[in-house]
Amino acid sequence: MDDSFHVGYGSQIHNFFSKFGSAPVKRSASITVILFFSSIIVLINWLDVSVILGDPFPRTIFSIIRKQRVKFEIPLNCSYEGLPGTCPSNYPLTIELDESSSAAACPEYFRWIHQDLKPWKSTGITREMVERGRAHAHFRLVIVNGKAYVENYIKPFQTRDMFTIWGILQLLRLYPGMVPDLELMFWCEDRPVVRKRLYQGPNATAPPPVFHYCGNKNALDIVFPDWTFWGWAETNIRPWMQTLMAIKEGNKRMNWIDRIPYAFWKGNPKVAPAREELMNCNISDEFDWKARLYTLDWSKIKKGGYNDTRLEDQCTHRYKIYVEGIAWSVSEKYIMACDSMTLLVKPNYHDFFIRSMVPMQHYWPINNNNKCRDLKFAVEWGNNHTDVALAIGKAGSEFIHENLTMKYVYDYMFHLLSEYAKLLKFKPEVPPGATEVCSEMKACSEKGRWKKFMVQSLVKSPSDKLPCRLPPPYEPPELKAFLDRKKNISKKVQKWESQYWESLNKKQ
Repeated sequence: MDDSFHVGYGSQIHNFFSKFGSAPVKRSASITVILFFSSIIVLINWLDVSVILGDPFPRTIFSIIRKQRVKFEIPLNCSYEGLPGTCPSNYPLTIELDESSSAAACPEYFRWIHQDLKPWKSTGITREMVERGRAHAHFRLVIVNGKAYVENYIKPFQTRDMFTIWGILQLLRLYPGMVPDLELMFWCEDRPVVRKRLYQGPNATAPPPVFHYCGNKNALDIVFPDWTFWGWAETNIRPWMQTLMAIKEGNKRMNWIDRIPYAFWKGNPKVAPAREELMNCNISDEFDWKARLYTLDWSKIKKGGYNDTRLEDQCTHRYKIYVEGIAWSVSEKYIMACDSMTLLVKPNYHDFFIRSMVPMQHYWPINNNNKCRDLKFAVEWGNNHTDVALAIGKAGSEFIHENLTMKYVYDYMFHLLSEYAKLLKFKPEVPPGATEVCSEMKACSEKGRWKKFMVQSLVKSPSDKLPCRLPPPYEPPELKAFLDRKKNISKKVQKWESQYWESLNKKQ
Protein backbone atom coordinates (compact mmCIF):
# COMPACT_ATOMS: atom_id res chain seq x y z
CA MET A 1 0.00 0.00 0.00
CA ASP A 2 1.26 3.55 -0.77
CA ASP A 3 1.57 6.44 1.68
CA SER A 4 -1.71 7.98 0.56
CA PHE A 5 -3.52 4.92 1.89
CA HIS A 6 -1.96 5.37 5.36
CA VAL A 7 -2.51 9.14 5.46
CA GLY A 8 -6.09 8.87 4.21
CA TYR A 9 -7.17 6.24 6.71
CA GLY A 10 -5.08 7.87 9.45
CA SER A 11 -6.89 11.18 9.05
CA GLN A 12 -10.24 9.38 9.07
CA ILE A 13 -9.35 7.62 12.31
CA HIS A 14 -8.15 10.87 13.83
CA ASN A 15 -11.37 12.61 12.84
CA PHE A 16 -13.38 9.69 14.18
CA PHE A 17 -11.82 9.99 17.65
CA SER A 18 -11.95 13.78 17.52
CA LYS A 19 -15.75 13.63 17.20
CA PHE A 20 -15.90 11.99 20.61
CA GLY A 21 -13.75 14.67 22.30
CA SER A 22 -10.50 12.65 22.71
CA ALA A 23 -7.71 14.45 24.56
CA PRO A 24 -4.78 15.76 22.45
CA VAL A 25 -1.87 13.34 22.10
CA LYS A 26 1.74 13.87 21.27
CA ARG A 27 2.78 13.71 17.58
CA SER A 28 4.84 10.54 18.13
CA ALA A 29 1.91 8.83 19.78
CA SER A 30 -0.40 9.90 16.90
CA ILE A 31 1.99 8.41 14.36
CA THR A 32 2.10 5.18 16.35
CA VAL A 33 -1.71 5.01 16.43
CA ILE A 34 -1.93 5.74 12.69
CA LEU A 35 0.61 3.06 11.80
CA PHE A 36 -1.08 0.53 14.08
CA PHE A 37 -4.55 0.98 12.57
CA SER A 38 -3.16 1.14 9.05
CA SER A 39 -1.38 -2.17 9.59
CA ILE A 40 -4.60 -3.75 10.82
CA ILE A 41 -6.47 -2.54 7.72
CA VAL A 42 -3.74 -3.85 5.41
CA LEU A 43 -3.83 -7.20 7.21
CA ILE A 44 -7.62 -7.34 6.96
CA ASN A 45 -7.54 -6.69 3.23
CA TRP A 46 -4.78 -9.14 2.36
CA LEU A 47 -4.82 -12.02 4.83
CA ASP A 48 -6.56 -15.07 3.35
CA VAL A 49 -7.93 -17.19 6.17
CA SER A 50 -9.88 -19.65 4.04
CA VAL A 51 -7.64 -22.50 5.11
CA ILE A 52 -8.11 -21.70 8.79
CA LEU A 53 -11.87 -21.49 8.37
CA GLY A 54 -12.05 -24.65 6.30
CA ASP A 55 -13.92 -22.74 3.56
CA PRO A 56 -13.21 -23.96 -0.01
CA PHE A 57 -14.06 -20.46 -1.33
CA PRO A 58 -11.42 -17.78 -0.48
CA ARG A 59 -12.67 -15.32 2.11
CA THR A 60 -10.94 -12.53 4.01
CA ILE A 61 -11.25 -11.26 7.55
CA PHE A 62 -12.32 -7.95 6.03
CA SER A 63 -15.25 -9.51 4.20
CA ILE A 64 -16.31 -11.34 7.35
CA ILE A 65 -16.18 -8.21 9.49
CA ARG A 66 -18.19 -6.22 6.93
CA LYS A 67 -20.57 -9.17 6.43
CA GLN A 68 -20.20 -9.02 2.67
CA ARG A 69 -21.61 -12.21 1.17
CA VAL A 70 -21.50 -13.53 -2.35
CA LYS A 71 -25.11 -13.96 -3.52
CA PHE A 72 -25.92 -17.66 -3.65
CA GLU A 73 -27.37 -18.71 -7.01
CA ILE A 74 -29.50 -21.72 -7.91
CA PRO A 75 -28.84 -22.46 -11.59
CA LEU A 76 -31.37 -24.18 -13.80
CA ASN A 77 -29.60 -27.52 -14.03
CA CYS A 78 -30.98 -29.50 -16.96
CA SER A 79 -28.12 -32.00 -16.88
CA TYR A 80 -28.22 -33.06 -13.24
CA GLU A 81 -27.60 -36.68 -12.46
CA GLY A 82 -30.75 -38.40 -11.39
CA LEU A 83 -33.58 -40.61 -12.48
CA PRO A 84 -35.81 -39.28 -15.28
CA GLY A 85 -38.71 -37.32 -13.85
CA THR A 86 -36.95 -36.55 -10.57
CA CYS A 87 -35.75 -33.26 -9.09
CA PRO A 88 -32.23 -32.27 -8.01
CA SER A 89 -31.53 -32.92 -4.36
CA ASN A 90 -29.37 -29.84 -3.76
CA TYR A 91 -32.10 -27.19 -3.48
CA PRO A 92 -31.51 -24.95 -0.45
CA LEU A 93 -34.03 -25.46 2.33
CA THR A 94 -33.12 -22.41 4.41
CA ILE A 95 -32.62 -18.72 3.75
CA GLU A 96 -29.74 -16.56 5.00
CA LEU A 97 -31.17 -13.16 5.80
CA ASP A 98 -29.45 -9.80 5.84
CA GLU A 99 -29.82 -8.94 9.52
CA SER A 100 -29.16 -5.24 8.89
CA SER A 101 -32.40 -4.84 6.91
CA SER A 102 -35.94 -4.87 8.26
CA ALA A 103 -39.08 -5.83 6.40
CA ALA A 104 -40.96 -2.96 4.77
CA ALA A 105 -44.72 -2.63 5.02
CA CYS A 106 -46.71 -4.37 2.29
CA PRO A 107 -48.94 -2.34 -0.04
CA GLU A 108 -52.51 -1.72 1.06
CA TYR A 109 -54.03 -4.37 -1.21
CA PHE A 110 -52.42 -7.11 0.90
CA ARG A 111 -55.19 -6.48 3.45
CA TRP A 112 -57.61 -8.29 1.14
CA ILE A 113 -55.82 -11.54 1.98
CA HIS A 114 -57.63 -11.53 5.32
CA GLN A 115 -60.94 -10.77 3.61
CA ASP A 116 -60.59 -13.62 1.10
CA LEU A 117 -59.84 -16.11 3.88
CA LYS A 118 -62.55 -14.80 6.22
CA PRO A 119 -65.13 -17.55 5.37
CA TRP A 120 -62.87 -20.08 7.14
CA LYS A 121 -61.56 -17.93 9.98
CA SER A 122 -63.96 -19.24 12.63
CA THR A 123 -64.11 -22.87 11.51
CA GLY A 124 -60.66 -23.53 10.15
CA ILE A 125 -60.16 -25.71 7.07
CA THR A 126 -60.62 -29.47 7.35
CA ARG A 127 -59.43 -32.09 4.90
CA GLU A 128 -63.06 -32.77 4.00
CA MET A 129 -63.47 -29.12 2.92
CA VAL A 130 -60.38 -29.31 0.73
CA GLU A 131 -61.49 -32.59 -0.85
CA ARG A 132 -64.86 -31.09 -1.78
CA GLY A 133 -62.96 -28.49 -3.76
CA ARG A 134 -61.67 -31.19 -6.08
CA ALA A 135 -64.86 -30.89 -8.14
CA HIS A 136 -63.80 -27.31 -8.95
CA ALA A 137 -60.07 -27.83 -9.47
CA HIS A 138 -57.64 -28.39 -12.29
CA PHE A 139 -54.92 -29.48 -9.91
CA ARG A 140 -54.04 -30.03 -6.26
CA LEU A 141 -50.87 -28.39 -4.95
CA VAL A 142 -49.08 -29.87 -1.93
CA ILE A 143 -46.06 -28.32 -0.24
CA VAL A 144 -44.25 -30.45 2.35
CA ASN A 145 -40.83 -29.62 3.78
CA GLY A 146 -40.25 -26.95 1.17
CA LYS A 147 -40.93 -29.25 -1.79
CA ALA A 148 -43.88 -29.01 -4.17
CA TYR A 149 -46.09 -31.84 -5.40
CA VAL A 150 -48.93 -31.64 -7.94
CA GLU A 151 -51.86 -33.93 -8.61
CA ASN A 152 -53.46 -33.08 -11.97
CA TYR A 153 -57.19 -33.53 -12.59
CA ILE A 154 -58.32 -31.84 -15.82
CA LYS A 155 -56.45 -29.83 -18.41
CA PRO A 156 -57.29 -26.08 -18.46
CA PHE A 157 -57.21 -23.69 -21.40
CA GLN A 158 -53.72 -23.31 -22.90
CA THR A 159 -50.88 -23.62 -20.35
CA ARG A 160 -52.30 -21.61 -17.46
CA ASP A 161 -51.74 -24.42 -14.99
CA MET A 162 -48.12 -24.91 -16.06
CA PHE A 163 -47.17 -21.26 -15.59
CA THR A 164 -49.13 -20.98 -12.35
CA ILE A 165 -47.20 -23.93 -10.93
CA TRP A 166 -44.00 -22.44 -12.33
CA GLY A 167 -44.69 -19.25 -10.39
CA ILE A 168 -45.18 -21.18 -7.15
CA LEU A 169 -41.90 -23.02 -7.76
CA GLN A 170 -40.15 -19.66 -8.11
CA LEU A 171 -41.65 -18.59 -4.79
CA LEU A 172 -40.06 -21.65 -3.18
CA ARG A 173 -36.72 -20.67 -4.73
CA LEU A 174 -37.05 -17.10 -3.49
CA TYR A 175 -37.99 -18.02 0.08
CA PRO A 176 -36.62 -21.56 0.60
CA GLY A 177 -37.84 -23.21 3.77
CA MET A 178 -40.23 -20.35 4.59
CA VAL A 179 -43.42 -21.47 2.84
CA PRO A 180 -45.33 -23.70 5.29
CA ASP A 181 -46.72 -27.16 4.57
CA LEU A 182 -50.12 -26.98 2.88
CA GLU A 183 -52.61 -28.57 0.50
CA LEU A 184 -54.86 -26.59 -1.81
CA MET A 185 -57.08 -26.90 -4.88
CA PHE A 186 -56.60 -24.56 -7.85
CA TRP A 187 -59.04 -23.54 -10.61
CA CYS A 188 -57.55 -22.05 -13.82
CA GLU A 189 -60.49 -20.92 -15.96
CA ASP A 190 -61.93 -17.40 -16.19
CA ARG A 191 -65.02 -17.29 -14.02
CA PRO A 192 -65.16 -18.04 -10.26
CA VAL A 193 -66.62 -21.41 -9.26
CA VAL A 194 -67.43 -21.33 -5.53
CA ARG A 195 -70.90 -19.76 -5.43
CA LYS A 196 -71.58 -17.87 -2.21
CA ARG A 197 -75.35 -18.52 -2.26
CA LEU A 198 -74.78 -22.29 -1.93
CA TYR A 199 -73.09 -21.85 1.44
CA GLN A 200 -75.46 -19.47 3.20
CA GLY A 201 -78.06 -20.19 5.85
CA PRO A 202 -78.09 -22.00 9.20
CA ASN A 203 -77.80 -25.50 7.72
CA ALA A 204 -75.28 -24.71 5.02
CA THR A 205 -71.99 -26.58 4.84
CA ALA A 206 -68.69 -24.74 4.92
CA PRO A 207 -67.48 -23.71 1.44
CA PRO A 208 -64.55 -25.54 -0.13
CA PRO A 209 -61.43 -23.37 -0.33
CA VAL A 210 -60.46 -23.04 -4.00
CA PHE A 211 -57.70 -20.78 -5.34
CA HIS A 212 -58.36 -18.87 -8.54
CA TYR A 213 -57.29 -15.77 -10.49
CA CYS A 214 -60.33 -13.62 -9.75
CA GLY A 215 -63.41 -13.26 -7.61
CA ASN A 216 -66.62 -11.24 -7.36
CA LYS A 217 -69.30 -10.34 -4.84
CA ASN A 218 -71.17 -13.60 -5.48
CA ALA A 219 -68.18 -15.96 -5.17
CA LEU A 220 -65.82 -17.22 -2.47
CA ASP A 221 -62.82 -18.09 -4.67
CA ILE A 222 -59.47 -17.24 -3.03
CA VAL A 223 -57.82 -14.75 -5.39
CA PHE A 224 -54.26 -15.56 -6.49
CA PRO A 225 -51.90 -13.83 -8.99
CA ASP A 226 -52.58 -14.99 -12.54
CA TRP A 227 -50.25 -17.04 -14.74
CA THR A 228 -49.19 -14.15 -17.00
CA PHE A 229 -46.86 -12.77 -14.35
CA TRP A 230 -44.52 -15.50 -15.63
CA GLY A 231 -45.48 -15.04 -19.28
CA TRP A 232 -48.33 -15.82 -21.65
CA ALA A 233 -46.57 -17.90 -24.27
CA GLU A 234 -49.63 -18.40 -26.48
CA THR A 235 -49.84 -14.64 -27.14
CA ASN A 236 -46.12 -13.83 -26.93
CA ILE A 237 -46.58 -11.63 -23.85
CA ARG A 238 -43.36 -11.78 -21.88
CA PRO A 239 -43.06 -12.27 -18.11
CA TRP A 240 -44.22 -9.31 -16.05
CA MET A 241 -40.77 -8.10 -15.01
CA GLN A 242 -39.62 -7.73 -18.63
CA THR A 243 -42.98 -6.37 -19.77
CA LEU A 244 -43.15 -3.77 -17.00
CA MET A 245 -39.65 -2.53 -17.83
CA ALA A 246 -40.56 -2.32 -21.52
CA ILE A 247 -43.75 -0.34 -20.78
CA LYS A 248 -41.76 2.00 -18.54
CA GLU A 249 -39.44 2.74 -21.46
CA GLY A 250 -42.44 3.04 -23.78
CA ASN A 251 -43.91 5.71 -21.50
CA LYS A 252 -40.82 7.85 -22.07
CA ARG A 253 -41.28 8.04 -25.83
CA MET A 254 -44.13 10.53 -25.68
CA ASN A 255 -45.22 13.00 -23.00
CA TRP A 256 -48.85 12.69 -21.96
CA ILE A 257 -49.81 16.10 -23.35
CA ASP A 258 -48.41 15.11 -26.76
CA ARG A 259 -50.35 11.85 -26.96
CA ILE A 260 -53.39 11.31 -29.17
CA PRO A 261 -56.33 12.95 -27.31
CA TYR A 262 -58.68 9.97 -27.61
CA ALA A 263 -59.48 6.75 -25.74
CA PHE A 264 -57.72 3.62 -27.01
CA TRP A 265 -58.58 -0.06 -26.79
CA LYS A 266 -57.27 -3.11 -28.65
CA GLY A 267 -58.40 -6.65 -28.02
CA ASN A 268 -60.71 -9.53 -28.86
CA PRO A 269 -64.33 -8.28 -28.69
CA LYS A 270 -65.89 -11.70 -29.36
CA VAL A 271 -65.33 -13.11 -25.86
CA ALA A 272 -67.93 -11.00 -24.03
CA PRO A 273 -71.07 -8.89 -24.67
CA ALA A 274 -69.49 -5.93 -22.86
CA ARG A 275 -66.70 -5.84 -25.42
CA GLU A 276 -69.04 -6.24 -28.37
CA GLU A 277 -71.06 -3.31 -27.03
CA LEU A 278 -67.85 -1.31 -26.64
CA MET A 279 -67.15 -1.62 -30.37
CA ASN A 280 -70.33 0.41 -31.00
CA CYS A 281 -68.44 3.36 -29.52
CA ASN A 282 -65.95 3.46 -32.38
CA ILE A 283 -65.84 6.50 -34.67
CA SER A 284 -68.38 6.42 -37.48
CA ASP A 285 -69.76 8.69 -40.20
CA GLU A 286 -72.57 9.70 -37.86
CA PHE A 287 -70.82 10.26 -34.54
CA ASP A 288 -67.48 10.43 -32.77
CA TRP A 289 -67.54 9.04 -29.25
CA LYS A 290 -63.86 10.02 -28.81
CA ALA A 291 -62.79 6.35 -28.77
CA ARG A 292 -60.41 4.56 -31.13
CA LEU A 293 -61.06 0.82 -30.91
CA TYR A 294 -59.23 -2.00 -32.69
CA THR A 295 -60.07 -5.70 -33.07
CA LEU A 296 -57.41 -8.33 -32.51
CA ASP A 297 -57.57 -11.57 -34.45
CA TRP A 298 -55.05 -13.71 -32.62
CA SER A 299 -54.78 -16.26 -35.43
CA LYS A 300 -53.73 -13.53 -37.88
CA ILE A 301 -51.49 -11.90 -35.29
CA LYS A 302 -49.71 -15.20 -34.74
CA LYS A 303 -49.07 -15.64 -38.47
CA GLY A 304 -47.66 -12.12 -38.61
CA GLY A 305 -45.19 -12.77 -35.80
CA TYR A 306 -47.02 -10.72 -33.13
CA ASN A 307 -45.59 -7.49 -34.60
CA ASP A 308 -48.67 -5.40 -33.75
CA THR A 309 -49.17 -6.52 -30.15
CA ARG A 310 -46.13 -5.16 -28.31
CA LEU A 311 -47.60 -3.62 -25.17
CA GLU A 312 -44.87 -1.00 -24.86
CA ASP A 313 -45.94 0.40 -28.26
CA GLN A 314 -49.51 1.01 -27.06
CA CYS A 315 -48.84 4.00 -24.78
CA THR A 316 -49.65 6.54 -27.49
CA HIS A 317 -53.10 7.84 -26.40
CA ARG A 318 -54.00 10.05 -23.46
CA TYR A 319 -56.68 7.57 -22.40
CA LYS A 320 -56.84 3.77 -22.38
CA ILE A 321 -59.95 1.68 -21.83
CA TYR A 322 -60.18 -1.39 -19.63
CA VAL A 323 -63.18 -3.65 -20.20
CA GLU A 324 -63.63 -7.20 -18.92
CA GLY A 325 -63.65 -10.29 -21.10
CA ILE A 326 -65.28 -13.55 -20.06
CA ALA A 327 -64.46 -12.45 -16.51
CA TRP A 328 -61.63 -10.20 -15.33
CA SER A 329 -58.90 -9.66 -17.90
CA VAL A 330 -55.13 -9.95 -17.50
CA SER A 331 -54.91 -6.81 -19.68
CA GLU A 332 -55.78 -4.68 -16.67
CA LYS A 333 -52.23 -4.37 -15.37
CA TYR A 334 -50.79 -3.66 -18.83
CA ILE A 335 -53.33 -0.91 -19.51
CA MET A 336 -52.88 0.78 -16.15
CA ALA A 337 -49.07 0.78 -16.42
CA CYS A 338 -49.16 3.10 -19.44
CA ASP A 339 -49.30 6.59 -17.82
CA SER A 340 -52.51 7.18 -19.78
CA MET A 341 -55.62 7.85 -17.72
CA THR A 342 -57.42 4.50 -17.49
CA LEU A 343 -61.13 4.60 -18.30
CA LEU A 344 -62.28 1.60 -16.28
CA VAL A 345 -65.60 0.16 -17.43
CA LYS A 346 -67.32 -0.91 -14.22
CA PRO A 347 -66.11 -4.49 -13.61
CA ASN A 348 -68.03 -7.43 -12.19
CA TYR A 349 -64.85 -9.26 -11.21
CA HIS A 350 -61.65 -8.37 -9.39
CA ASP A 351 -58.08 -9.62 -9.30
CA PHE A 352 -55.87 -9.44 -6.23
CA PHE A 353 -54.64 -5.83 -6.51
CA ILE A 354 -57.42 -3.72 -8.10
CA ARG A 355 -59.56 -3.65 -4.95
CA SER A 356 -57.36 -1.03 -3.27
CA MET A 357 -57.36 1.33 -6.25
CA VAL A 358 -59.66 4.34 -6.02
CA PRO A 359 -61.72 6.05 -8.77
CA MET A 360 -60.59 9.57 -9.71
CA GLN A 361 -57.31 8.84 -7.94
CA HIS A 362 -56.05 5.90 -10.01
CA TYR A 363 -58.64 5.66 -12.81
CA TRP A 364 -61.81 7.20 -14.26
CA PRO A 365 -64.97 5.08 -13.70
CA ILE A 366 -67.14 4.28 -16.74
CA ASN A 367 -70.72 3.06 -16.35
CA ASN A 368 -71.27 -0.32 -18.00
CA ASN A 369 -74.71 0.67 -19.27
CA ASN A 370 -73.71 3.97 -20.93
CA LYS A 371 -70.24 3.21 -22.26
CA CYS A 372 -70.24 5.45 -25.33
CA ARG A 373 -71.71 8.52 -23.61
CA ASP A 374 -69.43 8.09 -20.60
CA LEU A 375 -66.32 7.62 -22.74
CA LYS A 376 -67.03 10.76 -24.73
CA PHE A 377 -67.60 12.80 -21.55
CA ALA A 378 -64.46 11.43 -19.87
CA VAL A 379 -62.26 12.26 -22.85
CA GLU A 380 -63.68 15.75 -23.31
CA TRP A 381 -63.49 16.42 -19.57
CA GLY A 382 -59.89 15.22 -19.50
CA ASN A 383 -58.91 17.34 -22.50
CA ASN A 384 -60.41 20.37 -20.73
CA HIS A 385 -58.73 19.50 -17.41
CA THR A 386 -55.39 18.16 -18.63
CA ASP A 387 -53.61 18.68 -15.33
CA VAL A 388 -56.11 16.44 -13.48
CA ALA A 389 -56.27 13.82 -16.24
CA LEU A 390 -52.48 13.68 -16.33
CA ALA A 391 -52.34 13.28 -12.53
CA ILE A 392 -54.89 10.42 -12.54
CA GLY A 393 -53.05 8.61 -15.30
CA LYS A 394 -49.74 9.05 -13.54
CA ALA A 395 -51.09 7.91 -10.16
CA GLY A 396 -52.57 4.75 -11.66
CA SER A 397 -49.36 3.98 -13.50
CA GLU A 398 -47.20 4.61 -10.43
CA PHE A 399 -49.41 2.28 -8.40
CA ILE A 400 -48.64 -0.50 -10.87
CA HIS A 401 -44.92 0.24 -11.28
CA GLU A 402 -44.27 0.68 -7.55
CA ASN A 403 -46.76 -1.67 -5.87
CA LEU A 404 -46.96 -4.50 -8.39
CA THR A 405 -43.31 -5.42 -8.77
CA MET A 406 -42.48 -9.12 -8.89
CA LYS A 407 -41.12 -8.84 -5.33
CA TYR A 408 -44.58 -7.77 -4.16
CA VAL A 409 -46.29 -10.43 -6.30
CA TYR A 410 -44.17 -13.09 -4.59
CA ASP A 411 -44.75 -11.51 -1.18
CA TYR A 412 -48.51 -11.57 -1.79
CA MET A 413 -48.30 -15.24 -2.71
CA PHE A 414 -46.18 -15.94 0.37
CA HIS A 415 -48.53 -14.22 2.81
CA LEU A 416 -51.67 -15.66 1.22
CA LEU A 417 -50.30 -19.22 1.38
CA SER A 418 -48.95 -18.69 4.91
CA GLU A 419 -52.25 -17.35 6.23
CA TYR A 420 -54.11 -20.15 4.46
CA ALA A 421 -51.81 -22.77 5.99
CA LYS A 422 -52.56 -21.41 9.48
CA LEU A 423 -56.21 -22.35 8.97
CA LEU A 424 -55.54 -26.00 8.10
CA LYS A 425 -56.74 -28.41 10.78
CA PHE A 426 -54.96 -31.42 9.34
CA LYS A 427 -51.41 -32.41 8.50
CA PRO A 428 -50.68 -31.95 4.79
CA GLU A 429 -49.63 -35.16 3.05
CA VAL A 430 -48.48 -36.06 -0.43
CA PRO A 431 -51.32 -38.06 -2.05
CA PRO A 432 -50.45 -41.23 -4.03
CA GLY A 433 -51.33 -39.58 -7.34
CA ALA A 434 -49.12 -36.52 -6.85
CA THR A 435 -45.72 -35.95 -8.47
CA GLU A 436 -42.88 -33.86 -7.15
CA VAL A 437 -42.29 -30.81 -9.34
CA CYS A 438 -39.36 -28.42 -9.59
CA SER A 439 -38.03 -25.84 -12.03
CA GLU A 440 -35.96 -28.45 -13.88
CA MET A 441 -38.95 -30.72 -14.48
CA LYS A 442 -40.99 -27.82 -15.86
CA ALA A 443 -38.45 -25.88 -17.94
CA CYS A 444 -35.94 -28.45 -19.18
CA SER A 445 -38.49 -30.38 -21.20
CA GLU A 446 -40.11 -27.31 -22.77
CA LYS A 447 -39.25 -25.62 -26.06
CA GLY A 448 -39.75 -22.29 -27.81
CA ARG A 449 -41.41 -19.38 -25.99
CA TRP A 450 -42.58 -21.66 -23.18
CA LYS A 451 -39.01 -22.46 -22.17
CA LYS A 452 -37.79 -18.95 -22.99
CA PHE A 453 -40.31 -17.33 -20.66
CA MET A 454 -39.52 -19.79 -17.89
CA VAL A 455 -35.83 -19.01 -18.16
CA GLN A 456 -36.58 -15.26 -18.19
CA SER A 457 -38.75 -15.50 -15.07
CA LEU A 458 -36.47 -17.92 -13.19
CA VAL A 459 -35.65 -16.87 -9.63
CA LYS A 460 -31.89 -17.28 -9.63
CA SER A 461 -31.12 -16.59 -5.96
CA PRO A 462 -32.86 -16.90 -2.61
CA SER A 463 -33.86 -13.56 -1.15
CA ASP A 464 -31.66 -12.12 1.57
CA LYS A 465 -34.55 -9.96 2.75
CA LEU A 466 -37.73 -10.90 4.54
CA PRO A 467 -41.11 -10.60 2.83
CA CYS A 468 -42.85 -7.31 3.46
CA ARG A 469 -44.92 -6.98 6.66
CA LEU A 470 -48.52 -8.09 6.21
CA PRO A 471 -50.93 -5.31 7.25
CA PRO A 472 -53.83 -6.11 9.58
CA PRO A 473 -57.32 -6.94 8.31
CA TYR A 474 -59.91 -4.23 7.78
CA GLU A 475 -62.17 -3.55 10.70
CA PRO A 476 -65.81 -3.76 9.47
CA PRO A 477 -66.51 0.00 9.85
CA GLU A 478 -63.21 0.81 8.15
CA LEU A 479 -63.93 -1.47 5.20
CA LYS A 480 -67.46 -0.11 4.83
CA ALA A 481 -66.17 3.46 4.85
CA PHE A 482 -63.60 2.63 2.16
CA LEU A 483 -66.14 0.90 -0.10
CA ASP A 484 -68.68 3.71 0.45
CA ARG A 485 -66.04 6.25 -0.51
CA LYS A 486 -65.35 4.49 -3.80
CA LYS A 487 -69.07 4.19 -4.52
CA ASN A 488 -69.75 7.85 -3.74
CA ILE A 489 -66.92 9.03 -5.98
CA SER A 490 -68.32 6.99 -8.87
CA LYS A 491 -71.80 8.40 -8.24
CA LYS A 492 -70.40 11.92 -8.32
CA VAL A 493 -68.81 11.26 -11.72
CA GLN A 494 -72.12 9.86 -12.99
CA LYS A 495 -73.83 13.05 -11.83
CA TRP A 496 -71.34 15.14 -13.81
CA GLU A 497 -72.06 13.03 -16.86
CA SER A 498 -75.82 13.39 -16.50
CA GLN A 499 -75.53 17.15 -16.13
CA TYR A 500 -73.31 17.32 -19.19
CA TRP A 501 -75.75 15.46 -21.43
CA GLU A 502 -78.75 17.36 -20.06
CA SER A 503 -77.11 20.70 -20.86
CA LEU A 504 -76.10 19.42 -24.30
CA ASN A 505 -79.66 18.34 -25.06
CA LYS A 506 -81.04 21.74 -23.97
CA LYS A 507 -78.72 23.49 -26.39
CA GLN A 508 -80.04 21.34 -29.19
